[in-house]
Amino acid sequence: MSTVGNSTNIFWHECPVGKVDRQKLLNQQGCVVWITGLSGSGKSTLACSLGRTLHSRGKLSYVLDGDNLRHGLNKNLGFSPEDRTENIRRVGEVAKLFADAGLICIASLISPYCKDRDACRALLPENFFEVFLNMPLELCEERDPKGLYKLARAGKIKECCRVYRNR
Repeated sequence: MSTVGNSTNIFWHECPVGKVDRQKLLNQQGCVVWITGLSGSGKSTLACSLGRTLHSRGKLSYVLDGDNLRHGLNKNLGFSPEDRTENIRRVGEVAKLFADAGLICIASLISPYCKDRDACRALLPENFFEVFLNMPLELCEERDPKGLYKLARAGKIKECCRVYRNR
């Protein structure tokens, strides 16, 4: 018997078709490309462009976009440090499943806390590639697709941008 979380009757069930079988079928190795950066830095644009390029080369990929995931899987989470950590944990676990299935998983999230990204990296140590879009704050603020910087300057968002100081 194994213990997972608070349960004591959960067991891992091995299936006869494994990771190597799926990779052979797809003719590719699953991995995670984790794109992080400030709001407005171009994460989603880069993720979608990479997905399109991979598709045109016959590679199967899937984009896990932070905003899109908050419409479903993570719709019950806010933006407190605890909720941000849980958001990233969930995305990391889904990304791990996609990579295990042989897909190239492109995760595009602000993911400001190094410890959270490191926890995701630990799930796939050899197949996790982190990309930090180091765009100037001024450029992100100029683009401001969600109006977050305007709200932050007005004092309506306390933690906007400050969370990246611990990079």
